[in-house]
Amino acid sequence: MALANETMGSSFLHKTSLVSQSKLFQRGYLEKQFRPFGVVPMEKKRIVMNLRKAVNGPVAAISEDLVKAVPLAEKPVKFKVRAVVTIRNKNKEDIKETIVKNLDAFTDRIGQNVVLQLISTEIDPKTNTPKKSNEAVLKDWSKKTNLKVEKVNYIAEFLLTSDFGEPGAITITNKHQQEFFLETITIEQLASDPIHFPCNSWVQSRKDHPAKRIFFSNKSYLPGETPAGIKALREQELKDIRGDGKGERKLSDRVYDFDVYNDLGNPDKGIEFSRPRLGGEKIPYPRRCRTGRAPSDTDITAESRVEKPLPMYVPRDEQFEESKQTTFSLGRLKAVLYNLIPSLKASILSNKHDFHGFSDIDSLYSKGVLLKLGLQDKLLKKLPLPRVVSESSQGLLRYNTPKILSKDKFAWLRDDEFGRQAIAGVNPVNIERLKVFPPVSNLDPDVYGPQESALKEEHILGQLNGMTVQQALDEKKLFIVDYHDVYLPFIDRINALDGRKTYATRTIFFLTPLGTLKPIAIELSLPSTAPSSRSKRVVTPPVEATSNWIWQLAKAHVCSNDAGVHQLVNHWLRTHASLEPFILAAHRQLSAMHPIFKLLDPHMRYTMEINALARQSLINGEGVIESCFTPGRYCMEISAAAYKNFWRFDMEGLPADLIRRGMAEPDPTKPHGLKLLIEDYPYASDGLLIWDAIESWVKTYVTHYYPNANIIREDEELQTWYRESVNVGHADLRHETWWPQLNNSDDLVSILTTLIWLSSAQHAALNFGQYPYGGYVPNRPPLMRRLIPDENDPEYAIFLNDPQKYFLSALPSVLQATKFMAVVDTLSTHSPDEEYLGERQQPSIWTGDAEMVEAFYEFSAEIGRIEKEIDRRNSDGRLKNRCGAGVLAYELLAPSSEPGVTCRGVPNSVSI
Repeated sequence: MALANETMGSSFLHKTSLVSQSKLFQRGYLEKQFRPFGVVPMEKKRIVMNLRKAVNGPVAAISEDLVKAVPLAEKPVKFKVRAVVTIRNKNKEDIKETIVKNLDAFTDRIGQNVVLQLISTEIDPKTNTPKKSNEAVLKDWSKKTNLKVEKVNYIAEFLLTSDFGEPGAITITNKHQQEFFLETITIEQLASDPIHFPCNSWVQSRKDHPAKRIFFSNKSYLPGETPAGIKALREQELKDIRGDGKGERKLSDRVYDFDVYNDLGNPDKGIEFSRPRLGGEKIPYPRRCRTGRAPSDTDITAESRVEKPLPMYVPRDEQFEESKQTTFSLGRLKAVLYNLIPSLKASILSNKHDFHGFSDIDSLYSKGVLLKLGLQDKLLKKLPLPRVVSESSQGLLRYNTPKILSKDKFAWLRDDEFGRQAIAGVNPVNIERLKVFPPVSNLDPDVYGPQESALKEEHILGQLNGMTVQQALDEKKLFIVDYHDVYLPFIDRINALDGRKTYATRTIFFLTPLGTLKPIAIELSLPSTAPSSRSKRVVTPPVEATSNWIWQLAKAHVCSNDAGVHQLVNHWLRTHASLEPFILAAHRQLSAMHPIFKLLDPHMRYTMEINALARQSLINGEGVIESCFTPGRYCMEISAAAYKNFWRFDMEGLPADLIRRGMAEPDPTKPHGLKLLIEDYPYASDGLLIWDAIESWVKTYVTHYYPNANIIREDEELQTWYRESVNVGHADLRHETWWPQLNNSDDLVSILTTLIWLSSAQHAALNFGQYPYGGYVPNRPPLMRRLIPDENDPEYAIFLNDPQKYFLSALPSVLQATKFMAVVDTLSTHSPDEEYLGERQQPSIWTGDAEMVEAFYEFSAEIGRIEKEIDRRNSDGRLKNRCGAGVLAYELLAPSSEPGVTCRGVPNSVSI
């Protein structure tokens, strides 16, 4: 009932609130169970007439012929109903599209129309088939072809009989040459409220896809409750979406299927461009969307590449929507990848060109980089960020000042800021409570050498405020960020690469009485090549000038390790890649009318598209990630090793993850049932607010549709979705015993809450701080090019002579830094059309269940309350990790945001 002009532009409008509508439901008006559709009992007719008087606006009309026929109710009478069909125009059209559009307008007049047919929820007892209306065409297509507006409403009229039943589905045949984007269909002039069909889909031409498109009303049905009239359509729609697993997919297809990551390399260009297949027994990995491309010419196991700027296949409805605002992120990312980076390469002659001083880095924000722009680079001049200023045939690329510099230009040098970023930076999910000292490796000692750490009590004893090491452990004051086991197996191969040098690092932190973290020791490990090899080194906080620069270099190597694990494991693997199998299975196994599909729908938006773009240009061989991060060509192998050795779906929820890392303990007396060991842990404390809100909303939703466990166990679509997500989408880990069961509502709530958390808040916390923290490369270098010199090394004299120059030469080169900055600036940017947690498209009609719409608005209000609480925390002077002189507020989990790079905002989905 609460429908605004957003879908219809005119016609049925109510100004009553959703709450008042739900009360109407409770009083008996608009019951779900109707007598023969369109036949109005007298008491209902009086309520309808009274409602007309009470509402300031038109309501659905009831045919006079129908009302006159009510007392008889014997012979079905005919009456007209109207469909308001909302179609979204394309924002930009090329010449070919314009010609085809005008041709479609002409042929529409001679019968090449868009044809619709209503399908009843009821079976015709005479034919034992679903009741169908007459076929109707969209009116005035040719007259409205050239309207320069975002959305256009068209009308189609159907002639129904009073025994037709309730329309449950609608089929569409597009006889035009060109596809169109169908947003909604609203059926009016019925005896009940309008019936809504939220479509949000591209409808292809019949010449490309001969079968009729099927759309269902917004009513939710579990499989066993599906009305007889639309049951076969439900099955047919899912069958079409799954495809047959054969052939190459066309860009216009809507087929969802699984495949391994065998398209990251390009062996046809040479052996150095080949990359191992990810997925399978040898290198386990989640599955991605199948494209069906032919194998490469030189390696039958590798899929041939689609090189930029040609598009990668994802199902048509997964592609970024084309409207005035929705192309912002995708268009800008493509411009950076395909235009800006080549221009940077052409302008910065030497790949090894170093920054000569910190002033060179500062000048990127004040003066910029002079680019050599060709005619093909006109798009660059239109980029809002980074700012590109035209200068005749050249351009000036000027970066925005990262937020890390906004309050204290030298904050990155401070140890307390280094510690703060471990719990309130862009990667706050690796810190753990130290339970054993010295820490011990889990790697095979026969392969990787002794498991013992080089850290000794004497390294940290003087940093513990008078405590012994054991006291500090017992009082839970020691914490660690441990990248030893992640990196050590790859160190030799990485360090053999040109211009790449790294260690496997461990960093020990002490929790001060102020609640802040102080780094007290850094261990730097290299593989043990001989019994006498000095493969492990411990660096402690400085006491004089030389040790200060050694300490700064050690922290830079830790940050480089951290940047790699953040990007390859926590960001890409744990949100982007691990979610794609669940999204694929949801489309393949859950009908659009399934309540769980409706719940998950906003949290799946754009993920497959951004993942496909990543395979093409970000995580591919020689792509941005390989060129900008220390592991180079081994980046994705590190990601795969983490999937095999560390990733567990049952530990991906926030409470479970905090407990696993020893950062929280179960405590029923505390908020959220957890006691945080670091009370001022901004990521955890804000995250728990959002986790609880999501869990509460999901629990309300699940218990509404599943009042008992039997319904869950008997829901074939639901069970098949989960089985396929695990057994096919995560096939390489399908036999692990830690996978959650799906037997009751608690299981389902846990699984769904985890998925929604990962796609929204977890991704936001890991993504939108990339430029604000990493845009100043010394704060968070994504790669390092030099090891730390020892007194016996030839480079030590060079280091002593000019430590600043040595430090800068160890950081990324000018080209590497500017490429990285441009990409993470774009990845940290919110689109103007972003849909944030607590929002969704067509909020009043996404489901036909008014009680769930109302519950969603309550969830939205709770998200608003959480935002105010986060704002309050950021102004609380007692919270030293988010408030103080030179300290950045922690806003990465503040739910809303303006467009652009804001270092805040929680979108519903992994959409960039």
